[in-house]
Amino acid sequence: MKIHRILLKVSGEFLMGEGEFGLDVKTVDRISGEIKRVRESGYEICIVVGGGNIFRGVSGAAYGMHRAAADSIGMLATVMNSIAFQNSLERQGVLTRVMSAISMPNVCEPYIRRKAIRHLEKGRIVICAAGSGNPYFTTDTAAILRALETGCDVLMKATKVAGVYDSDPQKNPDAVMFETLSYKDVFDKNIKVMDQTAITLAQENNMPIFVFSLEEEGTLEKVLAGNGICSIIS
Repeated sequence: MKIHRILLKVSGEFLMGEGEFGLDVKTVDRISGEIKRVRESGYEICIVVGGGNIFRGVSGAAYGMHRAAADSIGMLATVMNSIAFQNSLERQGVLTRVMSAISMPNVCEPYIRRKAIRHLEKGRIVICAAGSGNPYFTTDTAAILRALETGCDVLMKATKVAGVYDSDPQKNPDAVMFETLSYKDVFDKNIKVMDQTAITLAQENNMPIFVFSLEEEGTLEKVLAGNGICSIIS
């Protein structure tokens, strides 16, 4: 398939590096360097970053917080990660805009679809923060939503494993990786690569999802070139 504009979804947990929580600046800088090379190759890039390295709304709700309050904290965590990414990219000379679904004009722009598309057309990387701005929706769902709104050709989901497996490869050494799956396969096999709302939204709008690992340097470039290891959901 011809790919020109991508949405890269990076989990917050990935940004912890070797730590157990928080933000590892070296990890952010490494990923930013890879994103910079992809941008210089001619791709237009939108990014959605999770907030699980700082706070997870589902976990907060499990400990007794109201889910709406817990999710609001999680959305604010994604804004912090987004600003860290923006700083990292701009230190490397890449024009970047953070656009938040929750208005906070002192630190970032409000998310406006037409303005986001205009930034992309001008060669800027757009980082969409604060999820969808609504509780009860994950950043995976927000990533699919933003990919559709901004006319992306594909959603690239970066994880800690090389693709989608039939079981957890970090617990089961015999886990088998799928090279391709249909959206129906994800539902039928109860694969937890994304929540069902995100997969349903992708299915209804024919948004392909590439699942790959950012653990190894250069994987994003290889996947886009067609010779990297990944799983494709379509």
